[in-house]
Amino acid sequence: MQTHSPFYAQQARNLLIFLVVLGYVVTFFTASRNNVQFTALRILLGISFGAAYLILALFDEELLHRFPENTRHILFFTLQCVFATGVGVTLGPGGNWLISLPLVSIAVERLTSRWRWLVYLGVLATVILPILYHSTWETALMNTMFISPAILFVVLIAQSQLNERHARESAERLTLDLEVANHQMAEYASQAEELAATQERNRLAREIHDNLGHYLTIVNVQIEAAKVTCKSDPARALAALDKAQEMARKGLSSVRESVAALRVSPVENRPLEEAIVELANESQSAGIATEFHLVGSLHPVESKAALAFYRAAQEALTNVCKHSRASHIDVTLDFSEPDLVRLTVCDDGVGAGDVTGGFGLIGIRERVQLLGGVCRVETETGKGLRLEVSIPVAEGEGV
Repeated sequence: MQTHSPFYAQQARNLLIFLVVLGYVVTFFTASRNNVQFTALRILLGISFGAAYLILALFDEELLHRFPENTRHILFFTLQCVFATGVGVTLGPGGNWLISLPLVSIAVERLTSRWRWLVYLGVLATVILPILYHSTWETALMNTMFISPAILFVVLIAQSQLNERHARESAERLTLDLEVANHQMAEYASQAEELAATQERNRLAREIHDNLGHYLTIVNVQIEAAKVTCKSDPARALAALDKAQEMARKGLSSVRESVAALRVSPVENRPLEEAIVELANESQSAGIATEFHLVGSLHPVESKAALAFYRAAQEALTNVCKHSRASHIDVTLDFSEPDLVRLTVCDDGVGAGDVTGGFGLIGIRERVQLLGGVCRVETETGKGLRLEVSIPVAEGEGV
């Protein structure tokens, strides 16, 4: 039987075996009520037909796999109708309709609406022919009227299950497509970010080239002027040298600014703990006793996560220095968990009753949440403030 999941396949097999067994029970019960006596040969034939029906139903793919799909369907349903009819002819009408009923649901599963009707008619034939063989047209007609609603009921149930399964599979495909699309969007966003950074670096490189060329040109002109007038007009030569020195100073300042802007990240090419220690030292220099604590064994942190930690520490320490009137700050970088890094900044300042609109929390939270992390703030007026940032890190990540 063709199915779409192990659970559904097992349920379908169990139901098929149950209906075949029940069909034989009803057949023998009906025969005993009508005082029908069976010879050993008829019993053997009747059971053989049922066994053949059951084997083909359970192993049709293995038995008919050499045939094309359409031929396989024709052979399967034709043989099954013959076997079910054989049970009814040899053992008498009674329960053979139960044996043939699973063919209806299999037809719904495998065939188009147009070809299913042939199977439905074939199932009716498995009921009518044994009755005609053993009884009359009137009895056959009455049983047909009784069996037809049962066939319709099975069709409706099977179609409902098929629609539900298709809807579930469609939802699963849609979910998978959305996951792929989200992954692609994340990749595109990362590429766009890298492209923007590259464009900015190129712009700054051009700016360095242009500014440096401008200043060096002026310096060169002033030095040349000083060389020419150093003997004839020393005062003018000195003014030219002063001008050259001024331009050199401005050029150097411009280059330093551009080089600083060219840095991809403040944690680039150095460990995260070193960068945060530098921030802590800056707070110490500002007059607030700042202690840095490192917990656990160091392990690499992906560059985006490292930058998020750095920016969170930077924002927290800056706001402590500006607003908290604290005398002591504790900065803790915790590597004790293998798949998580935690940064904590605590101060003993004035605290706050509400930090939803301040402390740079919006930017920190957005940056951390994009990395699957959590940002927590605990504060109370007069009792300082505690900022905790936790970001999961995959094993083997590196800066």
